[in-house]
Amino acid sequence: MTIYEQLDSWIDAHFDEQVRFLQALIRVPTDTPPGNNAPHAERAAELLQGFGLDADKYPVPEAEVRAAGLQSITNLLVRRRYGPGPTILLNAHGDVVPPGEGWSKNPYGGEIEDGKIYGRAAAVSKCDFSTYAFALRALEAVARPNTGSIELLFTYDEEFGGMVGPAWLLAHGIIKPDLVIAAGFSYQIVTAHNGCLQLEVTVHGQMAHAAIPDSGVDALQAAVQILTALYAQNPLYKKLCSAVPGITHPYLNVGLIEGGTNTNVVPGRVTFKLDRRMIPEEDPVQVEASLRQLIGAAAAPCAGITVDVKRILLAKALQPLAGNQPLVAALQKHGSAVFGEPIPAIGTPLYTDVRLFCEAGIPGVIYGAGPRTVLESHAKRADERLALEDLRRATKVIARSLKDLLV
Repeated sequence: MTIYEQLDSWIDAHFDEQVRFLQALIRVPTDTPPGNNAPHAERAAELLQGFGLDADKYPVPEAEVRAAGLQSITNLLVRRRYGPGPTILLNAHGDVVPPGEGWSKNPYGGEIEDGKIYGRAAAVSKCDFSTYAFALRALEAVARPNTGSIELLFTYDEEFGGMVGPAWLLAHGIIKPDLVIAAGFSYQIVTAHNGCLQLEVTVHGQMAHAAIPDSGVDALQAAVQILTALYAQNPLYKKLCSAVPGITHPYLNVGLIEGGTNTNVVPGRVTFKLDRRMIPEEDPVQVEASLRQLIGAAAAPCAGITVDVKRILLAKALQPLAGNQPLVAALQKHGSAVFGEPIPAIGTPLYTDVRLFCEAGIPGVIYGAGPRTVLESHAKRADERLALEDLRRATKVIARSLKDLLV
């Protein structure tokens, strides 16, 4: 057999073990918010140690975690040095949005039915804890590399922007890779993605009894004015098209609204949080300035109203670096061989932690276990699932690609 066939054979022989590993990871909740994710890191480190992969633990100080809006974070780093050569880092995140309603399976059960594994983070992205760990194990068992290094990085704040995950580790000089592969979907290699600006808008009025509404200032009415102006931008955004395949146009979403005190009280405060996706061609500074100006103009006619706007997150778009070509070439070569179809390199409307590496000058791409689309995976929806055959094949692609990249 060729070295690639030997890698495939090892993965096939250990696949049941790989699935059990993923099930164990799914069964420890990492809902973010609230983001109490250190317990999952402890369990993941224990499981990795059972494979002979010792993980260094990097707990983030509580004050920094709380400032990021989370409760506890411990980042895990497995370092495997084989000799002189490049360091390739594989990064997956364990934090997930809460399950929500509508599940037909236990979101923390890791149940298997009709060749699919179900559970929150089955597809995004605890699956790639499994993909990357078993690709590394296969590589060491079969190819026995003697050049370069591989690092497995498992972080827990991607949903909140990565600032106490990859950004924190980069800032402290804990990681300094040459190339990065991060969790994604196995039917495409992502080389570019949207940026994201999130703002918290608080509209202040004056509470009053509903029987004498003129004695107050209705914050909700003013908020409606602002929201109408914001949503009117989406038809305009559709006319601004990206040149990056896989990315369409900017868009704006308001995902959370809260305010008021009771039905019979004129609301004195309303807060909402908006998410503005930015195509790679846009300037984030200009986008934020434009939104702030729009909000101010919409609120100006509302007498007695004041508005506070606070930035929650600014995630810049992923712009591909020229140095990512070895990653793209290896993944396309072996993806095509394993999946039996061409594997495109495209952009995605998501935003991810890979941007943090590229901002630091480190070339990176997104590739891992998953279906063709986010919609197919049910990520962030009920009954998130992953086809086990996609997990198996993505693991083979990663193992084969690592073999080539460490030559």
